[in-house]
Amino acid sequence: MDYRKGSIGRIFIARVDHGEDLFAELSSLALKEEIVSAFFIVLGGLEKAEFVTGPKESVVPPVEIWSAFGDGHQIVGAGNIFWENGTPKIHLHGVTGSTKEITMGCIRKTARTFMYLDVFIIETDILAKRVFDKNLGASPIRFQ
Repeated sequence: MDYRKGSIGRIFIARVDHGEDLFAELSSLALKEEIVSAFFIVLGGLEKAEFVTGPKESVVPPVEIWSAFGDGHQIVGAGNIFWENGTPKIHLHGVTGSTKEITMGCIRKTARTFMYLDVFIIETDILAKRVFDKNLGASPIRFQ
C-alpha cells in the first residue's frame, strides 16, 4: 500500500442535464476549475452506459467483461478525478438499476444522462496522477 495524508479543498455541486455525457461534463469542469485531485459521488439517472462488470478470470492483466444498457437506469456511484497524460481521467464505479436488472461495474465509455445527475465533488490537496502500467493493463494512482 502507498498513501498520502491531505486536506479537503474546494467543494463543487454540479447538475448534469438530460442527454449530456457525464464524462465530458466532469472533464470540462476539471479543466475549467483546475481540479487535479478529487473524489465524487453521483446520484440520478443514466439513459445509456457502457461498463466493465468484472474480469473473465482473476488474472493480471484481466480480460474485461463488458455490459451496456440503453433503456434508462438509476445510478448511485462513486469516483475520482486525477490526471493522466495532461488531461482529466474520470474513474467511476456505480450500481445501476431498473425494474429489469441491477448491475454494478466500472462505467468507462458511454455515460449519457437521463433527466439529470447530481454530482458532489470534493477536492483534495494530495498531489497524484494516473500512470498507465502495462503489467496491470490499467492506470493506478501514483503519488507525486
